[in-house]
Amino acid sequence: MQSARLAVDIGGTFTDLALEQGGRRTTAKVLTTPAAPEQGVMEGFQTIIRAAGVAPSDIELIIHGTTLATNAVIERKGARTALITTEGFRDVIAMGNESRYDQYDLNIVLPEPLVPRYLRLPVPERLDNTGKVLRPLDEAAVLALIPLLKQENVESIAVGLLHAFVNPVHERRIQAILRQELPDVPVSLSSEVSPEMREWERFSTTVANAYVQPMMARYLRRLESDLHAAGATAPLFLMMSGGGLTTIETACRFPIRLVESGPAGGAIFSAHIARECGLDSVLSFDMGGTTAKVCLIDGYKPQTARTFEVARVGRFRKGSGLPLRIPVIEMVEIGAGGGSIAHVDTMGRIGVGPESAGADPGPACYGRGGMHPAVTDANLSLGRYDPSRFAGGSIKLDAGAARDALLADVGAKLGLTAELAALGVVEMVDENMANAARVHAIESGKTYEGRTLIAFGGGGPVHACRVAEKVGINRVLVPSGAGVGSAIGFLRAPVGYEVVRSLYQRFSTFDVAAVNDLLEDMRSEAEAAVEKGSFGAPTVETRTAYMRYVGQGHEIPVPLPNQVLGVEDIALIRERYDEQYARFFDRPVPGSDVEIMSYAVVVTTVTAEVEPPPRPDSLFTTEATPVRTQLVRDTTTGAVSPWAIYDRASLVPWVTIAGPAIVTEDETSTLIGPGWTAMVNGLGYIELTRDA
Repeated sequence: MQSARLAVDIGGTFTDLALEQGGRRTTAKVLTTPAAPEQGVMEGFQTIIRAAGVAPSDIELIIHGTTLATNAVIERKGARTALITTEGFRDVIAMGNESRYDQYDLNIVLPEPLVPRYLRLPVPERLDNTGKVLRPLDEAAVLALIPLLKQENVESIAVGLLHAFVNPVHERRIQAILRQELPDVPVSLSSEVSPEMREWERFSTTVANAYVQPMMARYLRRLESDLHAAGATAPLFLMMSGGGLTTIETACRFPIRLVESGPAGGAIFSAHIARECGLDSVLSFDMGGTTAKVCLIDGYKPQTARTFEVARVGRFRKGSGLPLRIPVIEMVEIGAGGGSIAHVDTMGRIGVGPESAGADPGPACYGRGGMHPAVTDANLSLGRYDPSRFAGGSIKLDAGAARDALLADVGAKLGLTAELAALGVVEMVDENMANAARVHAIESGKTYEGRTLIAFGGGGPVHACRVAEKVGINRVLVPSGAGVGSAIGFLRAPVGYEVVRSLYQRFSTFDVAAVNDLLEDMRSEAEAAVEKGSFGAPTVETRTAYMRYVGQGHEIPVPLPNQVLGVEDIALIRERYDEQYARFFDRPVPGSDVEIMSYAVVVTTVTAEVEPPPRPDSLFTTEATPVRTQLVRDTTTGAVSPWAIYDRASLVPWVTIAGPAIVTEDETSTLIGPGWTAMVNGLGYIELTRDA
């Protein structure tokens, strides 16, 4: 029997699984178990291997993504953490860079550091910006902290010293002392977690890594043990925020790199679909049970970034969260999912989210004790869901409970029926998602003209047409397996690792030998990390430098030649900088010197080539045959009319469907709105186009 590969994605409401064996795919969706996430994973594991007819030992690889690290930071449920830092710098993580995300709010609330001040512990030591020791580490002062760390029951320790990214000698000595005195307490070093300049971001990232490390390590080891006990002998790999896979050992050491692992899988899924279909310019739209994510993908590659914010205290306000300096796929994530709770605010307006009913108790229609209406309740009340087939029939939806909740929390306050309240809720959540997409495009300096929206997640295909209309997109693609798209994306991800380090250089005094030594050391580190999981697969290396004009505050990425650099390459790199600067800011600044702040080296396994979709022998198409009709309320007009219902499993390539209609499948439903026409392409994907 052919070996199989399994992917598992834990979301806020559902845990999605996808298993591929040969050319056959099996999917499953079970409710997440927030108190013990591994229980939901194991329930889904047993469900999917039974459905696929495979034995646990037939699985050769298990890939996992989770938002547990993010949730721990947001909910402040991490470990009791201490920070050891250079004397005089204990308040760096509280002061930040002294910027305000709202200049005119006199009562502005800033995010609280993860470590309280009395556990931010200074020690005498000092390096200069070149790494030269100005003041040796006072080891007696480090030892003097041990009684306090024990007394306060500290569970994890972050070490962040000034200029440690250039020379980690003092941080490593502190780690050695702590391991001898507190062998059971994990220690995170800033020189390993985020070896870049800018103390606030580096310290904040290191503290966040320490904060989630004990919990994530325990969870991953429990999951690994449970899988082995169930007969699965395959190695467990973790999806990272930057889009690559890593080993469980690396994930336990640097769990902060997992904060956006689930959404990253969705972006990779969209990029793979775009490559399959030859779509050079797409918008990835992933709507799950708790959040919706949008990501711009050009040239089959998602946008990436090196900074990320978590636990924002100002809703969607840039600068109001804790900064993390890690490789991440750049996207906008908002609290707009199937479980997002609807309410009426003090001004009499319908609001949706960011609070979510989650998996427990879930929306009112789940019948699990939820009393407040969610987006799923609104969709059900509008006739968009089959109550008996939701989540593959694993959850029987209660339409009466949905209407009662909508009437109580929304309708009664606004003088609306439950159905009209549901219409308002759905229109509001669609507008929230469309607005997030607009802002994302503007911040990226891009437009939606000519783009295709790729919709997936349990709610993506349900809301795709309306969101596309709002942002001006006329083509939507719903791939097969859309309901568990992020999990499928895990199966498409390469094994990869990114190393980032700082080495200050100017073109006027460029030290070629020092840069070559640094890049070679970074390449060796990245290759060693990838080698543990590549199983001999070929790899590819990418090098990037982050540069700016002297005196500027922000850098831009510039690709470097993948070779040993010579003096003659300096002019080439400067030329590439000018090209990239002109792309961002219209034109370069002649005569100004350029400084290089940091370097990144990425090593990944080579992505497999994809076959283009087959084309029909002729342009002849046939209309699909519906299985029944269902009364649905249109959100644009409010009119109720019978919509044709189709079973996706019975649709063959090149059949067409004229809207309004609904295509149902186990994990989601695709709404074909009025004025839209759908066709199933040669890969079995549903292509929706908006009538002219």
